[in-house]
Amino acid sequence: MTVSRTAKNTTGRARPTAPATAELTHSRLLPDVGLVRLKTILGDSKANPPIPAIIPVSASHWWSGVKTGRYPKPVKLSANCTAWHVEDIRALLIELSRGEK
Repeated sequence: MTVSRTAKNTTGRARPTAPATAELTHSRLLPDVGLVRLKTILGDSKANPPIPAIIPVSASHWWSGVKTGRYPKPVKLSANCTAWHVEDIRALLIELSRGEK
């Protein structure tokens, strides 16, 4: 049995509420453990099928945030391959959903 939360809108009708955290929304888009590339985090509309954005910001904004410490530090796998720990991205999603960053 699943329980769905609802809230009343201005007309008095029940409407579904948003998930409590972004983590719940995107948990199926992220692996349980491991590393993820930037296209998994920011999305890729040109991929087939398109990859939805987990954190909808531009690449330049993301890299600026990495430089300032707002976003997690990457792991350099090779000269042309950069990734992030899934645990760091999940922690970031929780912080963003709470309005901490």
